[in-house]
Amino acid sequence: MAVDKTDSAEGCLDIPEIGTRGRYDALMQVLRNRVTVRRFRGDFTVPAEHFDLIMEAARHAPSGANTQPWHFVVVSEPEKKQAIADYFVAEQRFRAKAKMKFPTPDYRGLATAPGFIVVCSDMRWVEAFPVFPDARFEQQELDRMYRENAERILLQSVAAATMSAHLAAAALGYCVWWVTAIGQENAQKAMRPILGIPDEISVLDIFLFGPPAAEPYKRWKKSVPEILSHDRFRRSQLLSLEQIRDWIKTRRHKVMYRDSSHID
Repeated sequence: MAVDKTDSAEGCLDIPEIGTRGRYDALMQVLRNRVTVRRFRGDFTVPAEHFDLIMEAARHAPSGANTQPWHFVVVSEPEKKQAIADYFVAEQRFRAKAKMKFPTPDYRGLATAPGFIVVCSDMRWVEAFPVFPDARFEQQELDRMYRENAERILLQSVAAATMSAHLAAAALGYCVWWVTAIGQENAQKAMRPILGIPDEISVLDIFLFGPPAAEPYKRWKKSVPEILSHDRFRRSQLLSLEQIRDWIKTRRHKVMYRDSSHID
């Protein structure tokens, strides 16, 4: 009979009294100061202990069915960082040439990020969520819908772990960068051989952190009333497609890259 060797300390909880503000205020200080930058000091070395602390935070994230479907690859070799950066710079140039009109960031900063972690998952973990393992013909459409939802569960789970890692890095004083533009098939093909990632594993994100190369700044955030409804969705918050397109045309480039104090 197998013995569960789970560390007994994992079961020890320290939940504060409801309404106490100490931990909330400390958490909000970290959240407000989690700042995205896209250029880091290249002369800084992240202590190995900091990687351990960040991964310790990541592994405590919630996940669907407690599958914990994430895997993290720490990249420390400069040539591998440069190879990954080269792919993204090429993607940046393609977007400009294709006239996508998207204010793509300057990806050259990947090469000099002191903290460089590639976030992966095995998408086969969707089998752990509500799906039909052997769908009959009449169940196939229903199975498709359940599997789409299962994929969302998996991606949300990995995002939760990634966010926990970001907050841990911010709590340690680092600025961060969440690189998400790697869902395309070409990106997967480019990344896997660099890091020896098997075909069964999907690369979902890259998490970069380190001291900023320039003074960081806080970007604009919506207010609570703009994102909140009670009991029923506030119809006044529903934008038309034309309004969304106008926002993209007139404001997106501002809120992506400007200091919040300089948003018109």
